[in-house]
Amino acid sequence: MHPDPIFYIFGKGVYLYGICMALGLIACFAFLVVTMKLKKFNEASSDTILLIGVFGTGFGILCAALFQATYNYIDNPAEGFKLNSMTFLGGLIGGVASFLGVYFLYMYVVRPRVKVKFLTAPMNATLTDALPFIPIAITIAHAFGRLGCFFGGCCYGREAEWGLPCADAPGFYGVNVIPTQLFEMSFLILLGVAMAVLYFKFKFNYNFAVYMIAYAIWRFIIEYFRADYRGLEGLALTPSQIWSLVMVVLGVGYIFLQYYVLKKHMKHPELDGVEEEKPSEQPETSEN
Repeated sequence: MHPDPIFYIFGKGVYLYGICMALGLIACFAFLVVTMKLKKFNEASSDTILLIGVFGTGFGILCAALFQATYNYIDNPAEGFKLNSMTFLGGLIGGVASFLGVYFLYMYVVRPRVKVKFLTAPMNATLTDALPFIPIAITIAHAFGRLGCFFGGCCYGREAEWGLPCADAPGFYGVNVIPTQLFEMSFLILLGVAMAVLYFKFKFNYNFAVYMIAYAIWRFIIEYFRADYRGLEGLALTPSQIWSLVMVVLGVGYIFLQYYVLKKHMKHPELDGVEEEKPSEQPETSEN
């Protein structure tokens, strides 16, 4: 754990937590760029998804802070409404919602009504083609983020003799706790690898459902081992556990959405120009 700045730039401290967050976002978008290139997304398709993705990421970070600030304010209004911490599920909800909102606004309101060439360039792929691999990118960024949590001393687990001193909170300094940050990071790496195998090897298009359901189950369970402030004390379930249940329902719903609706709108740009090989027909010859 290293919650203190590792160096300063113009008097501002640079933390390992922030570096891990930055590395995670860079790796996330690098994965998207490489995958879209492999899948032969044209420039217009790639630029649209990446630019809206940047907006969704920024809005997601804001929502992560807003969600936690709301929990804190409801629990203790006297402290005021302060944006001084974040919750991942709040960021995920805000990021996905804003990404989808801006994407559909652009596709169905802006593109049909403007004459600017940059905004109306032909797209050989849509969001439906990217949804199967976007969750892999999310797990990459999230895994780096949890490593940052380990260095920052947040999101720590309950006290345990076999644990690690990775909690930066009063009453926990120097105390061995369950390194839930590292456990979650490991889970996210395994989940990302599993989804990558499903997508690249088996052409599996339901990874968004896999991500939502698998991570929701994991998060629901790991909440019982967390010891940091969970928000809205006194409830039978933590806010994250409640959102986890919602994610499971949405994940199941996404399976039906993909099967009955989305797959019909996939353009499969990687198949452009690929013709099915047909066995050559040889004329029958007779022996004399």
